[in-house]
Amino acid sequence: MNTLKVSTAQFEHKSGDKEYNLSVIARLSGEAALQGSEVIAFHECSITGYTFARKLSKEQMLDLAELIPDGESIARLQQIAAENNIVILAGLFEKDEHDELYKAYVCVDRNGLVAKYRKLHPFINPNLNPGSAYCIFDIKGWKCGILICYDNNIIENVRATSLLGAEIIFMPHVTMCTPSSRPGAGFVDPALWYNRKNDPTSLRLEFNGMKGRDWLMKWIPARAYDNGIYVVFANPVGMDDDQLKNGCSMIIDPFGDILNECQSFEDSFVSAELTPEKLKMAGGYRYREARRPDLYRHIIGEDHHPVQKVIWLNQDSE
Repeated sequence: MNTLKVSTAQFEHKSGDKEYNLSVIARLSGEAALQGSEVIAFHECSITGYTFARKLSKEQMLDLAELIPDGESIARLQQIAAENNIVILAGLFEKDEHDELYKAYVCVDRNGLVAKYRKLHPFINPNLNPGSAYCIFDIKGWKCGILICYDNNIIENVRATSLLGAEIIFMPHVTMCTPSSRPGAGFVDPALWYNRKNDPTSLRLEFNGMKGRDWLMKWIPARAYDNGIYVVFANPVGMDDDQLKNGCSMIIDPFGDILNECQSFEDSFVSAELTPEKLKMAGGYRYREARRPDLYRHIIGEDHHPVQKVIWLNQDSE
């Protein structure tokens, strides 16, 4: 297995404006390809926009959502991938032939759809259905998985995806800078975003503090370290409807170390070379080999009643 150069991007999407969002995806994909990247990942609902969907009826959601792989956005992603010889991962709302709605994330190359994943723990709109399966697929000899935003907070999902063979897990999000029960959480004032050129320091302090990056550092590197996997985290920057998001898109190695991270307030991407040697050198590989499923298979598999808070329909959550 060869090294793989991967990019993760962040940009300020426009709610419901697929044409604009796909134009940014095309531009950043082209720039990444020119720098030698073989793969680029974008955030959750990067094609459609995200938080504004909490206000939409089912009919409006169906108008926004697309069939996969037959929708126009997949065709456009394939065109972008072919023009730039790069694999693209991006998100959108999906509808099926029965008008059921899902939060989807796709991998597309020059030949079309490679993989599709449906978020297991969706919220933001009550008409969204949960996905029912994990997703493992191949990119240039690397085994890959996808878990969208809240899916990654449930540690069993990350473990299960790694046990199914994933060496890279793409983790697209729209997160941070929202209220939570954890200390230090909360919205960031949009006025700081609009004044970012005059006062970048105040905005960066909010983005990097407990409302944003400091919270992320409590758990995302741990997912990579515990499972011995590469993590490709993508998150928007700027206004998402009436909420401000802080980006921090990053690539993390199996040791839990950050290989590269977006620090710009602009639409941007960063890249890193993934090397297969780290997969077995990292502690997570040994931890998986040392597991004792006989001790806890009945505990982990115990029936329970999942809880979803109504607040999830009104704002992103952690």
